[in-house]
Amino acid sequence: MSHAAAALERMRRAADWRQVLMGAVLAGLVVGMATTMKYLFTKKSTIDYPRKPFPHAERFRGVHELRKYDDGLERCIGCELCAVACPANAITVIGAENDPKHPISPGERYGYRYEIDMLRCIFCGWCEEACPTDAIVLTPRFDIADFTRERLVFGKDKLLVKDPFTQHLANTESAVETDPGVDEASARPNKFDRSAGSEKAVS
Repeated sequence: MSHAAAALERMRRAADWRQVLMGAVLAGLVVGMATTMKYLFTKKSTIDYPRKPFPHAERFRGVHELRKYDDGLERCIGCELCAVACPANAITVIGAENDPKHPISPGERYGYRYEIDMLRCIFCGWCEEACPTDAIVLTPRFDIADFTRERLVFGKDKLLVKDPFTQHLANTESAVETDPGVDEASARPNKFDRSAGSEKAVS
């Protein structure tokens, strides 16, 4: 075979491969556009979070909450049973004696200091089961990302429900203080607080 014939044969084979590749590309475009048109007019599964709540399972266990009685007294009596039951040692409870003139809880003692390290918590619910007064509960809330590890140690300022009559609404009263990205007025994403000096979120 001459050099000219060999060159023509190579060109023919190259053209055949180009046709095969172009056919595959066109077929992929057709399949992709068909998939796009299939879901273009169907109901979207995207949720407008955080303006709309995310649906949870009925027994989902999320962010903790310390609850009160209807008269405003705290349910926690500082017994430390939740701290003992916690398998991750995430709970710190320090009890103190109640002032008879200005009691904080109906018992002789109350939880003077109550902290939960959300980075260590495994959300098992044992603290909820161990509490004799149903003071600590796990709500459906799950948005607990922050910029520093220190801010993920929740104290009573973030755990204690503000209004005992709305405590069944899954921590709605304390959500604004707990979440740095939620604005109280509009409930829309707000500028994050970078006062701690770190811009990297810790989840």
